[in-house]
Amino acid sequence: MPLALIPQAQAQATRYAEAPPLLLGAAWYPEQWPEAQWEHDLTLMEAAHIKLVRIGEFAWSRMAPREGEYDFAWLDHAIAAAARHHMVVVLGTPTAAPPAWLTQKYPDTLRMTADGVRDEHGNRQQFSFASRRYRGFAHAIAEQMARRYGHSPNVVGWQLDNEYAEDSFDPEAKQQFHAWLARKYGSIAALNERWATAYWSQTYNDFAQIPVRAADENPALLLDWKRFVSETWKDYSINQVDAIRPHADPRQFITTNTMGWFAGFDAYTVHQALDIAAWDDYVAGERYDWVDNAARHDLTRGYKQRNFWVMETQPGFVNWRATNVALHKGEVRAMAWQAVGHGADAVAYWQWRAAPNGQEEYHGTLVGADGEPVPVYSEIQQVGAEFAQAGQALAGTTPQADVALINDFDSRWALGFQKHSAEFDPVAEMKAFYRPLRAQAQVVDVVSALAPLARYKLVVAPSLNVLTDAQAALLKAYVAQGGHLVLGPRSAMKNADNGLHPQRQPGPLAELLGGKVAQFYALDKPVPVVGGEGAGDMPAGSASIWAEQLQANNAQTEVRLRYGKSNGWLDGQPTVLTRRVGQGRITYVGAWLDEALLDRLTAGWLREAAVSAPMPGVPAEVEVCVRGDATHRVVVLINHGQQSQQVKLPTAMSSLLDQHKDGAATSEVNLDAEGVAVLQGQR
Repeated sequence: MPLALIPQAQAQATRYAEAPPLLLGAAWYPEQWPEAQWEHDLTLMEAAHIKLVRIGEFAWSRMAPREGEYDFAWLDHAIAAAARHHMVVVLGTPTAAPPAWLTQKYPDTLRMTADGVRDEHGNRQQFSFASRRYRGFAHAIAEQMARRYGHSPNVVGWQLDNEYAEDSFDPEAKQQFHAWLARKYGSIAALNERWATAYWSQTYNDFAQIPVRAADENPALLLDWKRFVSETWKDYSINQVDAIRPHADPRQFITTNTMGWFAGFDAYTVHQALDIAAWDDYVAGERYDWVDNAARHDLTRGYKQRNFWVMETQPGFVNWRATNVALHKGEVRAMAWQAVGHGADAVAYWQWRAAPNGQEEYHGTLVGADGEPVPVYSEIQQVGAEFAQAGQALAGTTPQADVALINDFDSRWALGFQKHSAEFDPVAEMKAFYRPLRAQAQVVDVVSALAPLARYKLVVAPSLNVLTDAQAALLKAYVAQGGHLVLGPRSAMKNADNGLHPQRQPGPLAELLGGKVAQFYALDKPVPVVGGEGAGDMPAGSASIWAEQLQANNAQTEVRLRYGKSNGWLDGQPTVLTRRVGQGRITYVGAWLDEALLDRLTAGWLREAAVSAPMPGVPAEVEVCVRGDATHRVVVLINHGQQSQQVKLPTAMSSLLDQHKDGAATSEVNLDAEGVAVLQGQR
């Protein structure tokens, strides 16, 4: 039966009539298997409570076996078969994997490395994202799909391409970059002035003289290249959006799937062209780091500042690491509920069935190449049953945070171009601040430096290295309105052109702080940090990797921490400055502080900002996720530890998963190792 759509609720990414508000899904590749096998697959999916399939994103050669020739009959059958099993469909445009007839006849569509080597057919992402010819083919296939499925009641959304990643250094991309620079600066003289090209005789007489490289160049050039790449991916998206939208029901969303901390482009820029955010949730290292995973969910939610979808989730293990260890039993379920707790309205797995051949034969699946379930199937089946039980209570809810962490791609790129300390990783520094904020406030938004900030009581910018005038104005206004802004080390060092702010750190915010950075130092060993004014030499902790010698120049500016004896230059100098400005406050942390010390600082900031945890006193390995609306809230508790835990609730709540309690309220929850509880209560 076709599934009718209803308008989106504000909190939700998408909502559908006759389908649960919380969707479990899988990536399905019907083109890889005889149609006679589809029914078996779909029956097993339905038994696992799967309500969503993503199809089509790698099937260009099946949809268009030859230039100008299209075959969608098989896709018609696949969509109809999924609908018979009560599943909605996300259609992927197949542009991540062009067919051989295209790349053979038009080799100019292939991407080129920075060393000038053309890519070849046989993998994926081998196209040039800047190629106008390729854009034409991408527009054509997307338009053909939209004409056919744009009003299908069973197609709920579109995924453009798959995991945007590779830029290109082909001649056409270089020409476009030069044209982009000409539009931005207006004249080569203006560019020379802003890039300070007198350095090393880099002065240009024409835009065409400017080299195109991704490393070892003028910092302004490198930053503008990344901005150009971001705008080009956005334009790449718009090319397909323009093909789909005129022929599609407005209730069908358009998105793409991003990759967590990946910084090949500015995701805020790319998402300007998209309806919702979606990402692919794969464990970042050999083992599941649940705090890192939580941060990546919050990062994705911040791209559109609303709920999101997880288009791909690791079903047990992957195939691209040195040792592809499996998640512990229970971690797959924990990851699914963590996604929901952080704002996901759909969790889909990659992939449903092992492919009969190809580069990812060893990747984890829900069923094997024989079509029969593998062990993780039952755990995902349990997740699907739980989504059905709890989904209605989560409809219309979203995480609501009093604390925001600023993520800025310009700053991450700038720090990567000129690390100065090999261990200074801006993502690691962001996670260093995120960890105690999440533990102590429990709900954290991760937003861009241009996001509205008025709703937050505390805003932390771990390393806002590049600070533009527009961003500085927003941050000043936030403090003036009563907010507390915390800046981490290396903040506001660079201007919009990746050049040094002439007024020294923190640049345009130095006057507001009533202090500045006198000098910065890369550290090869930790240095002690002691108490600030009135605290004598009370040991506080240590700093490593990076330390800045701060200088207060306003009587209202307080020194919260100082360095102990270290390299002579830092001895006794301020480590942390803070200043109250009206009802607001600005704090500057000039060092990469140890975990315990940062914990204590964060606790103090939250206390001063009157931010309290929704569920205080939970054990360290228990994650608290909270989603709410105007009338109620849903709390997801996840025990990521290997020991059972007991959690006392601040108010009585009813369990949404425990059928034996019949909705009775409880004031205490027992969580087994990798255990999950989903609770509902009043706001």
